[in-house]
Amino acid sequence: MAEAQTKSLVKPVGEPAARRVEVPIKKASGPGDDKVHTWPHLVRVEFLCALLIIVLLIVWSLLVDAPLEEPANPARTPNPSKAPWYFLGLQEMLVFFDPWHAGVVLPSFIIMGLMVIPYIDINPKGNGYYTFAERKFEILTYLFGFHILWVSLIVIGTFLRGPGWNWFWPWQKWDPHKVEAMTNVDLPYLFGLRDPTASMVFGLVVVGGYFVVGTLAMYWSIRKYKGPEFMQRWGMPRFMTTSFLFLNMMAVLIKMLLRHALSVKYVLATPWINI
Repeated sequence: MAEAQTKSLVKPVGEPAARRVEVPIKKASGPGDDKVHTWPHLVRVEFLCALLIIVLLIVWSLLVDAPLEEPANPARTPNPSKAPWYFLGLQEMLVFFDPWHAGVVLPSFIIMGLMVIPYIDINPKGNGYYTFAERKFEILTYLFGFHILWVSLIVIGTFLRGPGWNWFWPWQKWDPHKVEAMTNVDLPYLFGLRDPTASMVFGLVVVGGYFVVGTLAMYWSIRKYKGPEFMQRWGMPRFMTTSFLFLNMMAVLIKMLLRHALSVKYVLATPWINI
């Protein structure tokens, strides 16, 4: 018996050490068979897209000159004086917010929000495949934050802000002699408050009420559409973090729209302000 086991363990000299296994490349044939190989189905498409983008950039660089200006002259400040394109969004926000808030607080919230995404996103759907129906809130929030609150501000700062940081439509000539009052109308002023202390208290009440009402509205909507089980699984720390960052993001758009609306209304009501 022992001799038979020993013979079975001995490998013949002519037998190959390993067999080569051929793995066929298959394509998805139905909704239940949705897994395909990364190569060549994904890498090939990405490679072709990269080639098209490279060709587009080469043709664009040959047809359009780089917007280079003359060497810097310390005795002559250009008008308008613009930051690099990737900072124009922050420079545009300086029109609407205090420099500390627009230059320090909001960028810190952006960095903090990007860092906590892996900890607050517990939705396993959409991992490894593209889907919109299963990740509506995540995708729409990203599109709103990136395209509306960042890319659009860069486009405005590049093409619509001219001399004096005044607003110029694409068909208007950039006139350096244009004088336009960029009047900032404080919300307490519209309610007849002139005392600094009363204005500060009024502002704290408005901002605090916005966050309290917004958090309660988010909590109610999530429990209604996702169910109490999702809220219990998500946890209150994740919800509060998401609510705080989302409400701050919405507050930026609300502040800008109110600033535009109130400034136009105030200027139209007092035409002498442009004199």
